[in-house]
Amino acid sequence: MGTKNEKKEKLNFALGRENYKLLAIGFAIIVIGFLLMLGGKSDSPDKFSEDIFSFRRITLAPIVVLAGFIFEIWAIMKKPKDSDKK
Repeated sequence: MGTKNEKKEKLNFALGRENYKLLAIGFAIIVIGFLLMLGGKSDSPDKFSEDIFSFRRITLAPIVVLAGFIFEIWAIMKKPKDSDKK
């Protein structure tokens, strides 16, 4: 049987529980950004579709993806609260 110090040693993660939740949220933001890029294909291969140049695909989606990556960096760098270290 291990002592309390050994149990604390085994449960010592690099980040706190809140950081992992924030990482999951950041990942979801990135996935939403990539989903915003979907679509815009032409119904016929003979016709060119201008839908690929929509505001959503060219401007909004890359901004959302970039915001997701910035959020991920912040989630990693955020200091865990003292209550998470218990």
